[in-house]
Amino acid sequence: MNIVRTDIDQSNLKLTLHVEKADYAEKVDKTLRDYRKKANVPGFRPGMVPASLIKKMYGKAVLADEINKIISDELYNYIRENEINMLGEPLPNETEQEVIDFNLQEEFNFVFDLGLAPEFEVELNKKDKVKYYEITVSDEMIDNQLKSYTGRYGKYVQEETVEEKDMVKGEILELENGKVNESGRKLSDAVLTPAYMKDEAQKAIFVGAAKGATVVFNPTTAFGGNEAEISSLLKISKDEAKEITTDFQFTIEGITRYHESEVNQELFDKVYGEGVVNSEEEFRAKIKENIQENLKSDSEYKFGIDAREVLLAKYENLVFPDAFLKRWVLETNKNITPETLEEDYPKMIADLKWQLIKDKIAKANDVKIENADVEEYAKKITRAQFAQYGMVGMDEELVANYAKDMMKKEETLKNIIEKVAEDKVFEVVRNAVKLETKEISIENFNKLFEA
Repeated sequence: MNIVRTDIDQSNLKLTLHVEKADYAEKVDKTLRDYRKKANVPGFRPGMVPASLIKKMYGKAVLADEINKIISDELYNYIRENEINMLGEPLPNETEQEVIDFNLQEEFNFVFDLGLAPEFEVELNKKDKVKYYEITVSDEMIDNQLKSYTGRYGKYVQEETVEEKDMVKGEILELENGKVNESGRKLSDAVLTPAYMKDEAQKAIFVGAAKGATVVFNPTTAFGGNEAEISSLLKISKDEAKEITTDFQFTIEGITRYHESEVNQELFDKVYGEGVVNSEEEFRAKIKENIQENLKSDSEYKFGIDAREVLLAKYENLVFPDAFLKRWVLETNKNITPETLEEDYPKMIADLKWQLIKDKIAKANDVKIENADVEEYAKKITRAQFAQYGMVGMDEELVANYAKDMMKKEETLKNIIEKVAEDKVFEVVRNAVKLETKEISIENFNKLFEA
């Protein structure tokens, strides 16, 4: 096997592989002998089929298969041994690759095009400036989170007098001419909430009414003719609800009101665990700490975006084998059209350039991804998911178990590893460049992402 390298330019090269009979003859003969031992041909006993017949039946296919194996092995061995940093995969040369005839030829030439990654080193120093936004935690943000906790950890209490947002339960009877219609609709477990009524006068009929009282109202007027509300109240179809015009009598049997939690030790323990927080001052400080932690993730996210832009701009002159890459993308992605590729290509190159930059930084700084890093990041995601539902200070064993389940999904695990690697690269960048730190409100921070 003879391999000749031809450098076209800094981004493209050509490899020509010359295959002689000596490179493949022994392997082809061995394969055909194996075929002969196993071949089941009518008129011949197993293992007794003439070698010439076996060669006639399978020789061309075996030859092609063996040569393909040789080409693949030798091509990638050469690339690896010569440390060729290629992009994509080798492609057959479109102009110099000769037509192969396995029936007539004993020697073959295979010509491949390779696209090369640009050669460069990433140098970071304090001349490189990246913005870093520290989001301030306002008293309003703390108050809102405290309000969220008191609302989430409240309880339902039975009351004696109706207020607008109460859930009122009782018996409902249809009236006719001011009296109960014996053949009319009736329901023993009707439930309504005055706050949902559109008509203020109808709402006022309930608000202030005492448990045990009987009131008269008109569902159609009360709910503004909303068939969904009427059908839900009377447990009838929406079509039937359209026909309701009469008044109804409602006997109030129960009044349920949701009371927000008081800001006390019971609430502290429910939110953060027993004894972790022991005063409102400590509670607010802990809330602020949690908000700051969440906002730090947002700050890091924005830093990542800005650092990427700075480094892409710094290495904007890197040269890529554009023609080769476009050809490779089209040949390996049948759903992409040339028009779509032209439109998306700038973004593809930016993503590729960023990947190369990250790889350079990781290699230069000996960045390693340990199992502990991956597990800790999975737990971080788990805590964030719990926090969305107000579940903070969760038991670490529970968090760890959820994280382990998360990592059982191959795609999720892959994404976590990639994110851990990127975060480590950003940590290197953050320590090497000059951070232009700026305090900013959450409102102004969110505006940074507006188009």
